[in-house]
Amino acid sequence: MTEAAIRTRLWRDGVLEKEDFPFSELSDYLDQPDCMVWADLQSPDAALLAELGEELSLDKLAIEDAVAHHERPKASRYSTHTFLTARALKLDRDSGELSDLPVSAFVLKQAFVTVHTGQWFDVDTVVQRWDENAELMRHGVRALAWGMLDVLVDGQFEVVQALDDEIEDLEDLLFEQPKGEHQLQRRTFALRKSLVRTRRAVLPMREVVNTLARRDADVPPELRPYLEDLYDHVLRAAEWTESLRDMVSSVFETNLSLQDARLNTIMKKLTSYTALIAIPTAVTGFYGQNVPYPGFGDHSGFVSSVVVIALLAGALYLTFRRAGWL
Repeated sequence: MTEAAIRTRLWRDGVLEKEDFPFSELSDYLDQPDCMVWADLQSPDAALLAELGEELSLDKLAIEDAVAHHERPKASRYSTHTFLTARALKLDRDSGELSDLPVSAFVLKQAFVTVHTGQWFDVDTVVQRWDENAELMRHGVRALAWGMLDVLVDGQFEVVQALDDEIEDLEDLLFEQPKGEHQLQRRTFALRKSLVRTRRAVLPMREVVNTLARRDADVPPELRPYLEDLYDHVLRAAEWTESLRDMVSSVFETNLSLQDARLNTIMKKLTSYTALIAIPTAVTGFYGQNVPYPGFGDHSGFVSSVVVIALLAGALYLTFRRAGWL
């Protein structure tokens, strides 16, 4: 098992005082009303989570949900804290496959604890968001929760934008020559699967942010505009995913329609060439009878049969050509 990585920070009266202090000192600052602490646990084991729960009096169900890989994004209220869980998203533009990672947080009165697994989630981006909005830190732990959710929603927005670009590229490829038809189908199914997983991560975020921003009377008025802006971003991402679902369904259905159209064109051409081949077969079969006919046993008979074949086949070819079958 990967050894857990722990980061800590301490703010006093909204000003960063120190960081990377021992995890065991976390509860020492909770009795000081002017202090706010943050701890980040990456890939924690059961013993560390048990210590965390005992240190901060966290609910056992919330601790179990913090490390559940398939937990849906949600916000749950407990007697001493609020538990948040969301999903960080990353799209591979080459394959169209989506990677997602659960990111959870415990929001206490004076402490904010984040828990996640995996290496590609960049906690430094969250810390940078806090540092860029240092004036919000004096408004308490909800400012920390806003910063983390804002980074996650921005990442989801980037994935939705990338999916939009990929689907538009697929639309352009639909009307090109069908050279890589199977590759196009695989790409469409991969993006469709990624879009489904994206929707599962994005749509529940409305309830998560709404719980943090609109159902809590303790939110400072100075922080409320930031949370409302975050909620607006979540709504836009959710609406975008809905429109992308219609787009990818349209691509899939259009691809099937184009395949049917191409098949009809091929059948027309095959039918036309079959008719063209039938003419010389009929004429040569007629001239091959063992009965006298004009030019029988003479070179003129061969010439006349070739002329009949050429004229009839040419007339049939022009007819098919005008009809658009060839």
